[in-house]
Amino acid sequence: MPADYMDWLRREGRIVVVGASLAGLRAAETLRAEGFTGSLTLVGDEPYEPYDRPPFSKAVLLGKAAPHRTDLPQRLDVDAKWRTGVAATGLDLAAMRVRLADGDEVEYDRLLIATGVRARPWPNEAEARLDGVFVLRTRDDAVALVERLRAGARRVFVIGAGFAGSEVASACRELGLAVTVAERAGAPLVGALGGVIGAVAADLQIENGVDLRTGVTVTMLEGDSVGRVRAVHLSDESVVETDVVIVSLGSQRNTEWLTGSGLGAGPRGIACDAGCRAFDFRGIVTDNIFVAGDVARSPHPLFGYQFLALEHWGNAVAQGETAAHNMICAPAERRPHMWMPAFWSSQFGVNIKSVGVPSLGEQLMITQGSLNERRFVGVYGHQGRIVAAVTFDDAKWLEFYQREIERGAPFPVEYNTVNRGPGGRRPMPADFPDPALPTHGPTVTLTGYSPADHRLVFTPAHH
Repeated sequence: MPADYMDWLRREGRIVVVGASLAGLRAAETLRAEGFTGSLTLVGDEPYEPYDRPPFSKAVLLGKAAPHRTDLPQRLDVDAKWRTGVAATGLDLAAMRVRLADGDEVEYDRLLIATGVRARPWPNEAEARLDGVFVLRTRDDAVALVERLRAGARRVFVIGAGFAGSEVASACRELGLAVTVAERAGAPLVGALGGVIGAVAADLQIENGVDLRTGVTVTMLEGDSVGRVRAVHLSDESVVETDVVIVSLGSQRNTEWLTGSGLGAGPRGIACDAGCRAFDFRGIVTDNIFVAGDVARSPHPLFGYQFLALEHWGNAVAQGETAAHNMICAPAERRPHMWMPAFWSSQFGVNIKSVGVPSLGEQLMITQGSLNERRFVGVYGHQGRIVAAVTFDDAKWLEFYQREIERGAPFPVEYNTVNRGPGGRRPMPADFPDPALPTHGPTVTLTGYSPADHRLVFTPAHH
């Protein structure tokens, strides 16, 4: 193609962003900030402009923020055509068109897919429809749950003790409600942080009055004669009466609309290269379709070029910005998406923060503080390198460990900052569950090396 046409395409032309949430909004802002003057369309399946989700399991449940007041700040006017309240239902790669649920089609020169994830529903549809059974992902979910909790609910049952489930349990305890949590693994947070730190999280829940049931699954949600949930049946044959059930079983990536499109999309996300360009199902990179946010799986140079699917707030921002930059710059100016995985959670009065990929680590060292005091730094090792660090109420160390991960620092940790406790600080097994077994809560999913890999592994992740 002639250079002047390519320059026109980069600066003008038609860009469509499917997914009007955090990654899509930040991408749209970046496109305009970097000089794109063409037609810009944002498609979103919800009837709202982009809003923030993390407050739902924290401030919103506690009544400190209203569900409808969580709009994301818009840094500049993106001068876009907003198609909100209408889902994308198909993609025609040859004709370069996105099909919408209302029968319309939107043509594009370049496309950004940022469709994110949705809450994994309770698998029994009849039980999921019982009055009092909730998931917590969207603004509408938050409104419905807050209304029910304020309407006199007394007993809450949370299915799944990943980060979202644990935060919900924490908020409900703060509201004075009786809370039972069921987790199929041996402790909360084990999919994300392993069994050693999961045991600390378990103690934290129990001390704060949670009736924690681990190593069990929910076998049935029982309704009363008018269709309201009244009890939860567990695999150990116990029955727990409840008014409200919150299903927190991780998420599902929104890729079904791409079935048959020819893109490398499936239950584990949409494969893309380090520059956010989507692969087709043969593993060949496209040049006009980009991916960002929770739905993307991309190779990370700091972690052996493993394909990572990250459901982290900061990743959605950084990847949206990188994808947008690469959509409109000259090929030589493209940059890789190298954001360091990081997340935080606040539960039961403790601030938990992490950098890197804990679930990649086989071993763990407590390098500062103490597990017993619940103020510590845990460092994860994989093949002789530091791959992650997690802190409980001790976040000042995270920046240091982020630099250590970036430089490929050796593990076990061997420098003077290590506090020497009784017997010294020795590596121990991090005690992650078998990855073949589903758990409720890895925040990072390792999805293999090949973008055309067809093996399917059930590893739900959490935001």
